[in-house]
Amino acid sequence: MEKYVEINQKIKPFRRILKIEGDKSLSIRWALLASQAKGKSTSYNLLRSEDVLSALDCLKKLGVKVNISKNKCQIIGNGLNSFNYKKNLTLNCGNSGTLARTILGLLVHSKAKIKIIGDNSLSKRDFLRIINPLKKFGAKFKSNKGKLPVEILGTTLAKPIRFYENRGSAQVKSSVMLAALNTKGSTFIKAKKSRDHSENLFRSLGLKIKIDKKKNYDFIKINGGKEIKSFNYNIPSDISSSAFFIILTVLSENSKLRIKKVNINPTRTGILEILKKMGVKIKIENLKIVKGEKTGDLIIKSQKYFKAIKCPPKLNSAAIDEFLLIFLVAAKAKGMSYFKDLSELNQKESPRLLWGAKILKKMGIKTVLTKDSIKIYGNPNLKIKNDIVIKNFLSDHRVFMSSVVAGLTFGGNWKIFDKNSVNTSFPTFMNTIKKLGAKIN
Repeated sequence: MEKYVEINQKIKPFRRILKIEGDKSLSIRWALLASQAKGKSTSYNLLRSEDVLSALDCLKKLGVKVNISKNKCQIIGNGLNSFNYKKNLTLNCGNSGTLARTILGLLVHSKAKIKIIGDNSLSKRDFLRIINPLKKFGAKFKSNKGKLPVEILGTTLAKPIRFYENRGSAQVKSSVMLAALNTKGSTFIKAKKSRDHSENLFRSLGLKIKIDKKKNYDFIKINGGKEIKSFNYNIPSDISSSAFFIILTVLSENSKLRIKKVNINPTRTGILEILKKMGVKIKIENLKIVKGEKTGDLIIKSQKYFKAIKCPPKLNSAAIDEFLLIFLVAAKAKGMSYFKDLSELNQKESPRLLWGAKILKKMGIKTVLTKDSIKIYGNPNLKIKNDIVIKNFLSDHRVFMSSVVAGLTFGGNWKIFDKNSVNTSFPTFMNTIKKLGAKIN
């Protein structure tokens, strides 16, 4: 029997303080780097999602000792290139593109073949963007026409490379950085602007990295072969998870929310900049820097009026996981909003640009869709009274959660399938949203 939720009424006004689980990108990166450190590394507020648990499971299979308890997670590493595993090893990365792509960087030096597999959704995604640069280090690959399963055989003769990353993919960049970390000599990366979590962690750990930031690109130099000391990390809350509650509050009536200790790294706050251009006011308090990451409390209030936007493409990368939510605000804005250069959205767990348009159409919002852009004709007075069914979206967690937010703020009768998809990135989502008073069956 398929698991779904039903929403038949809007959420009532609320005033609350929330603490959201740790950032998914940082949780996975902490685990991978801790596996290469010497000694015991401890994390607090680690996200306990399927993606992160898949990362820990993969590390265990690679011979890394992992201890996880209610309040913390410990990884005991043996240093660079210290994985110890059986022949014919298969690593299952589940639904996680971040894990599958970044861990390949650590396997450039693997002594035996390792196969990377994933679920149905991950198996549809492009891995040539990773395979091609990692080949330059000397690793050998077999793949299903550039898709999973991917088989890697590492090399003991890895050489540093020069690589031009022109898609703005933090996953590709991070994979090359991790390969460079384990390769003696200087690797040079020219990378289109994207999330810089890996760079921040590298710097905070005292690794040999130089970054020259230009307008559209970053030039990164990594000198590999330096041992990593074990390290502890209190992981900030995930802004991509927080975004569901930002939009829920903004689109609700007479509500106010404080979300504590959120990661507001500038490469992740595209949603805040886009919302500001749409007239949304969000306050930030208690600013701190944690392992190179800017954190703060977000204070959000309900709003009635929103401006249409022609979204600057330069903000796309910093908001790539939040566009389904941004589209909901555009649906309530006065006028036509235009978002372009979004082909990367269709490289996610589902073709999200397409699904964004589908959801809006079901709500009664006019859209014009191309392969990489969408025009949204907002209706500030939209009232949904019809039945809406959301299903067959490849169990994409963000499609599910965005649909829940839409149902709770726009009204109508919603039946949304695949409720277990939240386990990918935000297993406590349903409990958290019910704490705010949402009636969901």
